[in-house]
Order: sequence, then structure tokens, then C-alpha cells
Amino acid sequence: MIKLGDFGIARVLSDTKSKAKTVVGTPYYLSPEIIQSQPYSFKSDIWSLGVLLYEMCALQPPFNAQSLHQLATKIIQGKYANVPSHFSKSISMLLEAMLHKDPEKRPNINQVLKYPVIAERIQKLLNEEDFKDEFSHTILHNQNVF
Repeated sequence: MIKLGDFGIARVLSDTKSKAKTVVGTPYYLSPEIIQSQPYSFKSDIWSLGVLLYEMCALQPPFNAQSLHQLATKIIQGKYANVPSHFSKSISMLLEAMLHKDPEKRPNINQVLKYPVIAERIQKLLNEEDFKDEFSHTILHNQNVF
């Protein structure tokens, strides 16, 4: 089981449509919009989660460089190598969506959880009752995503 945490550096937004302007985080996981000092939303977290998923598949981050400036340039360009070929096309498609340069084109967390490659694994881990309880509502409250 993998548990993710925010180590006290997260910004609390008033609702799911709010945007922040502060820069905090590990450079490898920063989204293009943060690097470009643009307002950002929870879609930046989807980017970071995509970087983490990529790293778990490829055993290296999608964007690597010798300097912070080079790293920022690579992230903004959004070009990265495909994950190893033994991973499914579904994983590649999910990564492509999560690592989309345009935050408006990235999925939200509810959409990520509905990707078959994710939903099937969640269903295997949870009994039917827990699955229905957990997925009978959205993660992002006050936002109609379905």
C-alpha cells in the first residue's frame, strides 16, 4: 500500500475552483504553470501525481536535468520518454493525460480514479461494499464532475 502525504507545505484553498500563486515543492514535481508563475489549481497536484506514477513505472522522473533552469525548461516543454514497453497502453494514456502541459486538459482526481487501469485495481483491493461506499460520491466536493 502506498500512502501519500503533504509534509506541511501544501496551501489550503477555499474551494476546488480556487487558485494559488505561491511556489512550494520539489522541483521534479512542479507543474508547468507553477514554473511559469501562473495561478494554479488542484490540476497541478494531478501533474505531480503523474510525475510520481511515471517514476514508479520508469524508475526515474520524466524530466531530468543538470540544473534547475534546464529542468524547468524540460517541464515547460512537456516532452518525456515513454514508460517501458511492458507497461500497458492504459498506463501510458493515463500518464499522457496527467502530464498534459495544459492544466485544463488534465483529468481531475475523480476522472483519474475512473480510468480502467486504476478502477480495476481499486476494485480488486476493496470488497464490494467498501468500493460502493468510497465511490458513491466524488472526492472533489461541491464540484459536479459526472
